[in-house]
Amino acid sequence: APADAALAAAPAKEIDAMKTFRSFIPPLAAMLLAAAGGASAQGVLIDRSEIRFVSKQMGVNVEGRFRRWKASVDFRPGDLARSGAGFEIDLASIDLASEESEAEVRRAPWFDTAKFPVAKFASTGIRSLGGDRYEIAGTLSLKGLAQDVVVPVALKRDAAGNSVAEGEFKGRRLDFKVGEGMWADTDAIANDVTVRVRMVLPPAR
Repeated sequence: APADAALAAAPAKEIDAMKTFRSFIPPLAAMLLAAAGGASAQGVLIDRSEIRFVSKQMGVNVEGRFRRWKASVDFRPGDLARSGAGFEIDLASIDLASEESEAEVRRAPWFDTAKFPVAKFASTGIRSLGGDRYEIAGTLSLKGLAQDVVVPVALKRDAAGNSVAEGEFKGRRLDFKVGEGMWADTDAIANDVTVRVRMVLPPAR
């Protein structure tokens, strides 16, 4: 398997650490954004929404999500200039299906949650792409660093009349110094991270 080959080629002192991360990859990059696709000035239905991410570790896809986050969305299809979205993610709430990996990613080389507990996104503009598709520009702040990002979002309605915004975009973990030291090697852990977001908002009242 690719992961086993990578371990065999690694220096002996790094093998144990790499094994710890076989099922882990703290991608992160802009995790949040896409949620900005909202649909009204209503609260996001957190229990029906999610922020997930996918990256590659030694050539193998690894998925994760965040258990705790909050969002403020004001989406006005007829007045995009007055629309906006903001998000905050509790980085310590990362879910990698492994307590050992989750504890590791909270450490300084990764998210450093003791010093930087929250990642934030604030939109700076929303534009229509036609056909219930939108593009959201904004600033992502993570680990004391900020990057401008653009997220495509598709909007639809579910059977209950809720607005559902779904988006997918790529970010780069090293832009935020996530995975420093020996983990900065992009041959072992990919720099690119795919973020997939699904946000559900109730009908405007």
